[in-house]
Amino acid sequence: MATIRKRGDKWQVQIRRQGFPPISRSFHTKSDAAEWARYWESKADRAELPDNRKVLDTISLADLVKRYRDEVVIAKRGREIETIILNAFLKEPICRKKLSALSSEDFTAYRDKRLEVISGKSLSRQLSPLSNMFNVAKQEWGIPIKSNPLAKLRIGTKESKRERRLRANELAKLVHAARKTRNPLILPIVLFALETAMRRGEILSMRWHHIDLDRRSVVIPETKNGYPRTIPLTSKAMVTLQGIKRDSERVFPIQPNALRLSWTRLTHRASIKDLHFHDLRHEAISRFFEMGLTVPEVASISGHRDIRMLMRYAHADAERLAKKLP
Repeated sequence: MATIRKRGDKWQVQIRRQGFPPISRSFHTKSDAAEWARYWESKADRAELPDNRKVLDTISLADLVKRYRDEVVIAKRGREIETIILNAFLKEPICRKKLSALSSEDFTAYRDKRLEVISGKSLSRQLSPLSNMFNVAKQEWGIPIKSNPLAKLRIGTKESKRERRLRANELAKLVHAARKTRNPLILPIVLFALETAMRRGEILSMRWHHIDLDRRSVVIPETKNGYPRTIPLTSKAMVTLQGIKRDSERVFPIQPNALRLSWTRLTHRASIKDLHFHDLRHEAISRFFEMGLTVPEVASISGHRDIRMLMRYAHADAERLAKKLP
């Protein structure tokens, strides 16, 4: 609350509220002092007092990243990947800076350094959780950050519509190489992805109780866009499931990072270049269209709610189309 007292020939006002720095000012008349006090007390009641910036001197960027990782990321579906991203970022020199000394220029320098080794699209994905971290810190944790230093950072990424599909003999090469891997789950995962168009995270989070063998379907309760969906299982998908041992609650008990590393080794062993695991989803969706399924039917399987996004995946095989033309 406000304190007004006489100091010599002037009236001094001091405003104190817990969590905010004290504000004081002197006036020649008591009425002016009281009016000023009423103004700032009303702002205090609306939580509009200036933030205590000294708090930022006690918190480093690393402190903020660790708190966000341990309190927010741990509850996310994509926590494994985000945790890897944040743990790697914690090794950067910028993390030693106190929030009071941190500026958008620091992230500009960090951006320029990272763009020397990774693409703009990859950097944008890595900075996304950090940008959300600053918003959470300001809006939910009450940390007096003036603004998000990443909000106006330009990465300069160009939209790249990836249209990679399996080429001749690449599936045979993948199968041959997968049969030589020590992990017996790699081949079933690859084959299942091609039959269902499911994302990597959806496949790895699948439980046996999500599968209805009688109705030949699998329910995905948690998806990327937040909407559950039911996927019909092809005969090949059913055969793949029947060949897996039920010694775990999860159908494919393997960690995302382990699958990522296994996929890299698999494509290298198969001598296949520039093939991402997500390209299997692209291949599967394109095959659905080539089977004659309608756009709504494919969307019900893939989970796309924006038809424009779905059509980015639906690239029919040019050779097959050529055979249909006169």
